[in-house]
Amino acid sequence: MAWHRYVAVGDSFTEGVGDPGPDGGLVGWADRLAVLLADAPGGVEYANLAIRGRLLRQVVDEQLPAALELRPDLVSIVAGGNDLLRPGADPDALAAVMEDAVAALRAGGADVLLATGVDPRATPLIARTRGRSAVYNAHLWSIAARHGAHVLDQWGAAWVQDARVWDVDRLHLAPEGHRRTALAAAAALGLDVDPAWAVPLDPAPPVPRRERVATEAAWLRSFVVPWVGRRLRGRSSGDGRTAKRPVPTPVGPAQTEAASGLAGSGAGLPNA
Repeated sequence: MAWHRYVAVGDSFTEGVGDPGPDGGLVGWADRLAVLLADAPGGVEYANLAIRGRLLRQVVDEQLPAALELRPDLVSIVAGGNDLLRPGADPDALAAVMEDAVAALRAGGADVLLATGVDPRATPLIARTRGRSAVYNAHLWSIAARHGAHVLDQWGAAWVQDARVWDVDRLHLAPEGHRRTALAAAAALGLDVDPAWAVPLDPAPPVPRRERVATEAAWLRSFVVPWVGRRLRGRSSGDGRTAKRPVPTPVGPAQTEAASGLAGSGAGLPNA
């Protein structure tokens, strides 16, 4: 199936954090997916309303109405990860909010792409959210079945457990991670793409214990402590930010050359 207007909503994952472009803006998997969609007859118009730090309810209340007004025929909605990081998060309540959003999008005539969360088992501290993340993921599959939505399965992806596809903050994908996610999303939508995106990277050489300990300490200092500080002050990394691509604009034929490789530099991709 060919889609002609794709709108992405969500948080930092969909905004493209961790995937800088050549112009200093962000690229990200959704931008890269738009390039792949543009290869269909007629091309595609693309808007990205995602803003980092947003909770699911904020995405639904702030971005969903704007997305519906754009009359898309495809919407990706990926949210809830920021909620699940918070103590006491209720995955059942989150799923109810997400299901209402999917139902609204489907009633508006759009196909919907959801994405499960990544299994956090390998990341210290974040691994504590594994149980509620798994429950939320199970709900997403059920929601998709009830409403005829597509699902990008990140939980079951072996390659995504490799630290080399993640940014140094361990919360956001690096360019290679965004590249593979775009191809995985295209496959979930039924596009014909090279299946090599699913092949794990060659094994990495072992890291000495002293280096691992130093890396853990640096991660806690540089990312965990500031994150906790923002939570205590009631602040968000997305405060004051607006959507990077609020108006649907064409992803032209000249940009589709990047689709086969989706270079980590973001060359040939829509401006972020």
